Amino acid sequence: MRHATVSAGYAAALIELAVSFGADRTELMRCAGLQTSDLSDPERRVPFPVFKQLMRSGKKLSSTPSLALEFGAIVKFEELSIVGLVAHAATTMLEAFEQMNRYHRLVIEVEGVSEGEDRFKLVRRSDGLWIEDTRKNPNDFPELTESTLGRFICGYNRNFSDLRLVKRAHVTHAKPSYADEYERILECPVVFDSTRNAMLVDDAWATLQLWPKPRYVFGVLSKHAERLLSELKTNATVRSKVEEHLLPILHTGDIQMQSIADVMKVSRQTLYRKLKSENATFESTLDELRHRMARHYLEGEKVSVNETAYLVGFSDPSSFSRAFKRWTGHSPGKLKTDLRRS
Repeated sequence: MRHATVSAGYAAALIELAVSFGADRTELMRCAGLQTSDLSDPERRVPFPVFKQLMRSGKKLSSTPSLALEFGAIVKFEELSIVGLVAHAATTMLEAFEQMNRYHRLVIEVEGVSEGEDRFKLVRRSDGLWIEDTRKNPNDFPELTESTLGRFICGYNRNFSDLRLVKRAHVTHAKPSYADEYERILECPVVFDSTRNAMLVDDAWATLQLWPKPRYVFGVLSKHAERLLSELKTNATVRSKVEEHLLPILHTGDIQMQSIADVMKVSRQTLYRKLKSENATFESTLDELRHRMARHYLEGEKVSVNETAYLVGFSDPSSFSRAFKRWTGHSPGKLKTDLRRS
């Protein structure tokens, strides 16, 4: 089973926004384990855990806890993804919604939403029409809920300034310290600790006509999106496949390129060449995965530094501390201390 990924264009847009809010670009890229080449093509893919780390590092480095909300609100969907262009070329709001559902994986794949399954559903309840997000375990990454709300609600408000199509929003995560930013940015009431992530929309939403556009534009964009969707289904990067096989054995420490090549049913030399074609090496892929997972464990604040060292494959905590300082410029203990203070 392949890991979820995010489009490089989406990740790059988040970096630009975080930098505009004061984050240091070099430090942000280093924290996420990203290289410039990873973002050279907006249609390339980066692993979902990398995007998650990027978002959380961006919040910290920019001193903007509401960065995910701002990301959804400020960055226009049609400017960062073919999916936004397809939706923008639709003639009705319902058609735009259907196309977004069809191609959403081109922007960001999420756990718990299988191939061909709609991430968003329209549900008629006693109090009105709701758009509900079906992704599983949303509270593992509430920032994605925030950016989704910002993109939907602020997109509607931007394009239909005389209407307020979203009456209320519900989220499953707890009320954060920056809750006031929700209503400022989204301009609607928000209910926290709900049973679902959803938006109550005005009945006018379903029949709303968008600006007329030549249908050939819609056709051209849809054809391109179909090609990308097909590639996404079949062409995961070699680097992501290597990471997929590394994760279950990362804690063992003794990981050889030959063993991964054997699992992938290719020769060691073939694996070397394929990684090189993606500007990667086995050693750099393993090192960057250890970096990302170490930060993931430490920032979760549920395991100690020594336990983290074991989980990412270091038998000696001092070796782990040296590696962590090489990755981040400071010790893992300092990160834990900073987290307790924040």
